Amino acid sequence: MAQDAGYDEVNLNVGCPSDRVQNNMIGACLMGHPALVADCVKAMLDAVEIPVTVKHRIGINGRDSYAELCDFVGQVREAGCQSFTVHARIAILEGLSPKENREIPPLRYEVAAQLKQDFPDLEIILNGGIKTLDECRAHLEHFDGVMLGREAYHNPYLLAEVDAALFGSDTPPIGRAEALEAIRPYIERHLREGGVMHHITRHVLGLAQGFPGARRFRQLLSVDVHKTTDPLGLLDQAAELLRGR
Repeated sequence: MAQDAGYDEVNLNVGCPSDRVQNNMIGACLMGHPALVADCVKAMLDAVEIPVTVKHRIGINGRDSYAELCDFVGQVREAGCQSFTVHARIAILEGLSPKENREIPPLRYEVAAQLKQDFPDLEIILNGGIKTLDECRAHLEHFDGVMLGREAYHNPYLLAEVDAALFGSDTPPIGRAEALEAIRPYIERHLREGGVMHHITRHVLGLAQGFPGARRFRQLLSVDVHKTTDPLGLLDQAAELLRGR
């Protein structure tokens, strides 16, 4: 289904530590079952022509040695996976919430870097705690790629500057207002189909932070959006606060 929808790859997430995920035998607990992950990857690769990639932690409690990490990556590589996105923390499967699992286990970039040295044929993409493009640039000295997770969500305009900062583009980045206006057709369609604008705009609040009008922008799209009878007019009002930013 993903291939038919036009996606470039299918990524199997073997990093989520939530109880709900564990109870269904998916997510980070699968790091304790590398042969099963390898079987899943092989079955997925047999079904598609696009790449199947894996995102994982550097271990889980009870299986957090470097040898066990290499065993996991090695078995999944043998099944045909060539690209691994490594969240450079272990996951604690008992006693920590998903939020705490993103913050409390220490980041160990050196473990991910060792993995790249020991598996030079694989694409190793680093994830975890990366917040700036300067940090991305530094990590790209050692890794094939960098994944921004929470920062891309909380500060999405960072992505507008990636092409110039990391890929040498001389095309001016899209403005914040332009970015918001670009999703207007999607919002219009969502409203026509019976949805509410808040379903979408709650995910773009991070477009405004650190400049005059940013707080008002967030208030419009998180509070006033529930009271208005003209959601698209409210969207235009919010876009004006981003103009020139």
